Amino acid sequence: MSGIYIHIPFCKQACNYCDFHFSTSLKLKSNLIESILVEIDLRHPYLENKNIETIYFGGGTPSLLSEKELFLILEKIYKNYNVSSNAEISLEANPDDLSVEKLKELKRLEINRLSIGLQSFNNEELIWMNRAHTANESEASVKRAQDKGFENISIDLIYGSKFSNLTNWKKTLDKAIALDVKHISSYNLTIEDKTKLGHDFKVKKEIAIDDEKSSELFLEMIDRLEKNNFIQYEISNFGKENYFSNHNSNYWKGIEYIGFGPSAHSFDGVSRQWNVSNNSLYIKNITDKKETYFEKEILLESDQFNEYILTSLRTIWGIDVLVLNTKFNSEILNSFNEKIKTYISSDMIIFNNNKYVLTSNGKLFADKIASELFV
Repeated sequence: MSGIYIHIPFCKQACNYCDFHFSTSLKLKSNLIESILVEIDLRHPYLENKNIETIYFGGGTPSLLSEKELFLILEKIYKNYNVSSNAEISLEANPDDLSVEKLKELKRLEINRLSIGLQSFNNEELIWMNRAHTANESEASVKRAQDKGFENISIDLIYGSKFSNLTNWKKTLDKAIALDVKHISSYNLTIEDKTKLGHDFKVKKEIAIDDEKSSELFLEMIDRLEKNNFIQYEISNFGKENYFSNHNSNYWKGIEYIGFGPSAHSFDGVSRQWNVSNNSLYIKNITDKKETYFEKEILLESDQFNEYILTSLRTIWGIDVLVLNTKFNSEILNSFNEKIKTYISSDMIIFNNNKYVLTSNGKLFADKIASELFV
């Protein structure tokens, strides 16, 4: 059930809210693809003998890669790893990249899941975000992909900007539902320091909406999507039955994965490592076969516990008592058992079938609850 992630750190332009690692200059693209191919060869013992069930091209904007570049990466992965014949192969894409010809290329490559970054159906908001597409292109790209045989399509939406209110958020959700996609990932806009939005917030050019308003939008989203057969299997992710993201689900379930490319993370159950977030340095150190292109951390038992709580609590699968009793010592368990009582009595968490799961009210405070359960 292991997975592979490939980080493609290029974008046409910078969204004002994004703090992922990317570059708007494509001049190093060919060199970086070559370095990713070298890294895949260098690290083939990682997850050795594991069956690869998911491959995920993230970014950045992976849809900027040519058919040949994507083919070379997939070919190298298949050469080094045992990839399942029915593996989920996902690619993040911007609507403006998904031409008919591009979709044909992706079909030829046997990419079977698209994650399309629509973000909004409001043209004014898209301009404010500095997105490269329009609302009409958003809808058209999804319909083109469906016409070309892509059934497993996810779309991204953002709520909580200054454009958000309950009335237009309901309209956004209704438009998303009408597109008949199988999966929706929707995130509350966060203001990150090293972004244009973060700078504008500091100089009071922009303001953040209050938590009460964001909570109202969040609860409306849960209600509206669940009434239309979407299952909220993770705080920000809704999928129809049999259309959850297998790749991301593996992250939340603590299953091993390997990441290639600058800033990509890897996890083998007992350690975590992450590649340098610098394209030039990544290329240079990979070319020189230096191990300085990544950092590594061995996870203590307390680290593993905290990660398990943080990720599992966000999901419908919850915190499993069997996992707790199998993996962690009595001191950690005693601390957890004492702390969890507070959240059960306040109706933030329910205990059912030997699992602790957040209630609707608890989902509003998921990260806070998890941090207070940490050791």
